[in-house]
Amino acid sequence: MNAIDSPPPRDGLPLLPAPFTGWFAEKGWQPRAHQLDLLARVSAGEDMLLIAPTGAGKTLAGFLPSLVSLTHRGRKKPGTAFTGIHTLYISPLKALAVDIERNLMKPVSEMGLPITIEGRTGDTPQGKRQRQKLNPPDILLTTPEQLALLIANGEGERFFKDLRYVVLDELHSLVTSKRGHLLSLGLARLRTLAPEMRAIGLSATVADPMELQRWLVPQGADEVRHAGLITVAGGAKPVITILGTEERVPWSGHSARYAMADVYAAIKEHRTTLLFVNTRSQAELLFQELWTINDDNLPIALHHGSLDVGQRRKVEAAMSENKLRAVVATSTLDLGIDWGDVDLVIHVGAPKGASRLAQRIGRSNHRMDEPSRAILVPANRFEVMECQAALDANYIGAQDTPPIGAGALDVLAQHVLGSACAAPFATEALYAEVTSALPYADLALDTFRQVIEFVATGGYALKTYERYARIRQTADGLWRVSNPQVAQQYRLNVGTIVESPMLNVRMVKRNARGAVGRGGMSLGKVEEYFTEMLSPGDTFLFSGKVLRFEGIRENECLVTQGFKLDPKVPAYAGGKFPLSTYLAAQVRDMLADPERRSHLPEQVRDWLSLQHAVSQLPRADELLIETFPRGQRHYMVAYAFEGRLAHQTLGMLLTRRLERMGLKPLGFVATDYALAIWALEDMGWAFQIRQPSLAALFDEDMLGDDLEAWLDESFLLKRTFRNCAVIAGLIDQRHPGQEKTGRQVTVSADLIYDVLRSHEPNHILMQATRNDAATGLLDIGRLGDMLARIKGHITHRALERISPLAVPIMLEIGREPVAGEAQDAVLAEAAEDLIEEALGVIPD
Repeated sequence: MNAIDSPPPRDGLPLLPAPFTGWFAEKGWQPRAHQLDLLARVSAGEDMLLIAPTGAGKTLAGFLPSLVSLTHRGRKKPGTAFTGIHTLYISPLKALAVDIERNLMKPVSEMGLPITIEGRTGDTPQGKRQRQKLNPPDILLTTPEQLALLIANGEGERFFKDLRYVVLDELHSLVTSKRGHLLSLGLARLRTLAPEMRAIGLSATVADPMELQRWLVPQGADEVRHAGLITVAGGAKPVITILGTEERVPWSGHSARYAMADVYAAIKEHRTTLLFVNTRSQAELLFQELWTINDDNLPIALHHGSLDVGQRRKVEAAMSENKLRAVVATSTLDLGIDWGDVDLVIHVGAPKGASRLAQRIGRSNHRMDEPSRAILVPANRFEVMECQAALDANYIGAQDTPPIGAGALDVLAQHVLGSACAAPFATEALYAEVTSALPYADLALDTFRQVIEFVATGGYALKTYERYARIRQTADGLWRVSNPQVAQQYRLNVGTIVESPMLNVRMVKRNARGAVGRGGMSLGKVEEYFTEMLSPGDTFLFSGKVLRFEGIRENECLVTQGFKLDPKVPAYAGGKFPLSTYLAAQVRDMLADPERRSHLPEQVRDWLSLQHAVSQLPRADELLIETFPRGQRHYMVAYAFEGRLAHQTLGMLLTRRLERMGLKPLGFVATDYALAIWALEDMGWAFQIRQPSLAALFDEDMLGDDLEAWLDESFLLKRTFRNCAVIAGLIDQRHPGQEKTGRQVTVSADLIYDVLRSHEPNHILMQATRNDAATGLLDIGRLGDMLARIKGHITHRALERISPLAVPIMLEIGREPVAGEAQDAVLAEAAEDLIEEALGVIPD
């Protein structure tokens, strides 16, 4: 929030009130031109988007209109009529809202402004929330979920009647998810409750500013509307390096354990270091590794979403007081938090997106005229190229934030119910409000009526069940909640974040009739996303055993003993985030361009030179397919560089096709960079004699019948349906005084899914389920784009042995987590064997 020296204000811009000018003078600062420009345009009635680099004072700019307006209004006199909140600040992170409250209170108290500021998140005590409704602060700092609760309250109209400004921080990270869809509907409702309200969007990293400008304002039926835009150029370019190390960079792996000594040395050389990883498990492992070698007893902390709120707040407070030398964090600290003493960001593992990396690097040195400093620590040699691509992207200012998609129907159903909880509504009036929100601007009235019918009855197939009748239409044509308990349930279950549960793996036996029994030994738990890709009969490795997948019953993954030596689907590798389309294209270009490859570290250049000698490097416009024998198996590796999700879907579809063609595929494994399939028959020879041809194998028609047949067999749609049903309010996770177990939620969802699939396949939730699967877990759009791009550009290299580029994905085959040093020893031994084989070294 610093506002350091800048050019004087331009003529015609409003003067700040005396407390502000005095405060700036005491600090030796001047308000920046963009801060005064934003103040003038918002005060004149414009909605505005401010895009500014870290350290440009955009948070202060966003709040200036509110602070000035409240200063002119003066302190509320005792005994005056109820006054609602003046400004609503919405943040994607609870930690950011807490940080803003702390930082905003400082100038307000120093200037002696008559302004009250409070936060409201899921961590706020219930008593304080109730008090806020009776005596609202002037400025309320909150999250999208809390806004949904506030507008669904019967007092929402009174609470928001005096609302003047909504400040939306880190807007780019809010708008592209279901949380953003819910927030867009909440913003549309706020405009109904407070027509004079103005929206102010703040962001540092934006790929398409016009999308955000349109998101901020109500859309009309016949015109494109958009907010005003202020873009702040400049700011010191970040200083980003890829870790230079004397250690050998692994060909495969995700832990980056090889670099821990260098990482620790960098921490010791700086005041405060933020270490970012992509998943909570990676955060835990990195934290343990650092503590193991922390001979200097440096204060190092851990921060991620699964930790207790008290623990997270302690870490945040210690950071703000400069008591920590390092914090290991996930995306919980990605955004906006202003800790000036952070002078280094270390990103362990590949960033997966240029915009995500830019956002994380911005947490270092919150001063516009000083460069942020960051070190990228790739976990393997493919990640070295990805890190180089992300580094290059940041220097040219490239962004790859995803576009704003069409609004989700399950989120709309939740909002419709929330609207009824607030007050009775008319169909046409609510439709007009909903379609003013950009994600729902193209929503058909017929689809909207289907959503209302679903909220009212559950849909045609469920309308005989009274429990699904949550709203009803009365004689005056308005929709009302059926009973007070519906509103109570809504408040307990609001939001779009559904935690992915773990499934218990239970070993069962078949009876004499071949049916699977119920009893059996529990082998542990696996993440549900893994099992939902399986079809009955698939085998996988778990607990040291090859297991045959029999199905999912309630909340358990049922397996029998597998008798094949090769697990069909042994593992899915990769982090939480899929590789962005932009970075994937950059890695392909790097492999094809000798000039760009020349800037890579020597170890990686040598690896790629070996690949060129043994096979070839993929060209930017082609799909390279390698086939080779190994042991009693035949392997195919496809270097698609389209991200883990698209590769998983491609692997499932290709194995089905290869099975039909008699090549006896045994399984596949996918990473962000490649896909490997292995089979009993020689796929290389089959491709050479064109039985099948690679063109036919990779034809786009696989996204038709093959995809539908697989989805019918797999449990993926059933699991996706459960998430949609929870968000839409058809199934409640929480009840007063209790919470449903994952097992209970799954049982309810499975029963409803089976009914709808049989009797109402075009049910609104079935539509939402298919949309979610296509854009999320399956990445159908990206896979379709890839199949179109490679048409006529597939190159096949039939090799006698594994190639250097294939070693990393081959090491993922059969991989199973093993705790501690044993894992490293096993992987290192396997890696050495494969590397020697790729290099043509004949064992003794």
